[in-house]
Amino acid sequence: MDEILPPAALERLTRAHLPALLARMPKAELHIHIEGSLEPELIFALARRNDVALPYASEQALRAAYAFTDLQSFLDIYYAGASVLLREADFFDMAMAYFRRAAADGVIHAELFFDPQTHTARGVPMRAVIEGLARAQAEAEATLGLSSALILCFLRHLDEADAIATLEAALPWRERFIGVGLDSSERGHPPEKFARVFARCRALGLRPVAHAGEEGPPAYIRTALDELRVQRIDHGVRCVDDPDLVRTLAQSRVPLTVCPLSNIKLRVFARMEDHVLPELLRAGLCVTVNSDDPAYFGGYLLDNYRALFAAHPSLGPRDAWRLAANSFEASFAEPATKTRWIQALAESVDAIASR
Repeated sequence: MDEILPPAALERLTRAHLPALLARMPKAELHIHIEGSLEPELIFALARRNDVALPYASEQALRAAYAFTDLQSFLDIYYAGASVLLREADFFDMAMAYFRRAAADGVIHAELFFDPQTHTARGVPMRAVIEGLARAQAEAEATLGLSSALILCFLRHLDEADAIATLEAALPWRERFIGVGLDSSERGHPPEKFARVFARCRALGLRPVAHAGEEGPPAYIRTALDELRVQRIDHGVRCVDDPDLVRTLAQSRVPLTVCPLSNIKLRVFARMEDHVLPELLRAGLCVTVNSDDPAYFGGYLLDNYRALFAAHPSLGPRDAWRLAANSFEASFAEPATKTRWIQALAESVDAIASR
């Protein structure tokens, strides 16, 4: 889309306006694993409903286990939590709980990752997964005014044959999802491992994205771009280790869906003050803020914005506006819809400046 120019009212805002601006400005969320929004209370409620035994005595005991040392230590608990999802109603309830939280944070559009292999491997029908999520999408748009799309993710710790079989099993619901992604353990699983299935997805008109450069090296970002031809990089923060790659990303405007609280929780950075997002923003990259797995990482989208801006005093209202505008630019929505969202963002800035 054409260059997005900041509204003139931004010049009247200071850091004192940030709390109102961060809360009220409309936003898109583009990196949210819907299974990662399962709060302990809902996990235990679904376990009771479905008669699933959990290896934790209570919601409090489960939360106490959220002391992750790396991505794999998180994934072990993540997959245990997902074990309570068995029926279409479970997926509906999970997604609606996320949509309510997202709407309260000012999210007007979300593109949700879902991991069918996590469920079909346990005997859960593909229909239950996709139809449950799709029903929640319709309910969220009707009752919350929140639009959404689904992105089917392949688990990279499994082989490509499993990914291809998963894609074929999902194709009867092709109209329900707009893209495909690549997630799970990054180390030792380079993007090119999935070149054939991504080629098939592109031929089907699906929008390709991939996790790269979170724990993996900058080379994984390059191969995701060159071999998988992805249109967005999920995380991508390790690009700072390759200045040429940073310049390439800035020139191409390939978006990075960055997840600040996740990066701290999984020890990608020691402190929020060390996070490279402000550096990437200054370098001209199309960086966005997202929550990743909010039930596990300590916050939903607005929590991520607040933590980032609190830790980086150099960030101001113009940066907040830019991050929200980037989220719309980076979405897979139609150009006319993006234009409407950008206008709504400008109107929110005007309203805060006029107070």
